[in-house]
Amino acid sequence: MLDNRLRPIIDPVLNRAGRSLAKLGVSANSVTWTGFVIGIIAAFAISQHNYYWGLILLLISRLFDGLDGAVARASEKSDLGGFLDIVLDFAFYGAIPFAFIIADPAANALAGGLLLLIFYINGASFLTYALMAEKRGVDEARRGSKSLLYTVGLAEATETIAVFVLFCLFPAWFSMIAYMFSAIVLITTITRFMLAYRSLR
Repeated sequence: MLDNRLRPIIDPVLNRAGRSLAKLGVSANSVTWTGFVIGIIAAFAISQHNYYWGLILLLISRLFDGLDGAVARASEKSDLGGFLDIVLDFAFYGAIPFAFIIADPAANALAGGLLLLIFYINGASFLTYALMAEKRGVDEARRGSKSLLYTVGLAEATETIAVFVLFCLFPAWFSMIAYMFSAIVLITTITRFMLAYRSLR
């Protein structure tokens, strides 16, 4: 929901940094992998109750996630790059709730498991709709220069990162926040189902 509003503010900064990195010979795929590795280290820190370190590494990871597209736009975009970006993003988004489950299984397992289930269903709807829409040549929902067609919703990248930040700042409230965000992601999934029924018939 907030991605489109933040993009005009963030993109110019990222694009300048991306052009600088591209001139240095840094590839977009290496930026993607670096961001992912930092994200997994963040998840490990969280699983060991190092929530503030996890928060710092999490934010650095997402900075790299924004930079990879900027580097690709300044050099050469590829289908492999788009594939890596999506798959590693999904892995990161699953790793953070899982880290909180490991940190406190008794308190967090049920809420974290529900959130992962909703993430799974939402991810399937996102990817399948993108595939079917591209097959039909639907492109009006495309936002920016993306490898896949992105559909808007209540829960997008900005909202997800904001929730992860809340997890790290208030780990004792993980379950309550996770339940609330599960409902928001579910609404996003339902609206995508409605969009699919309307546009893919």
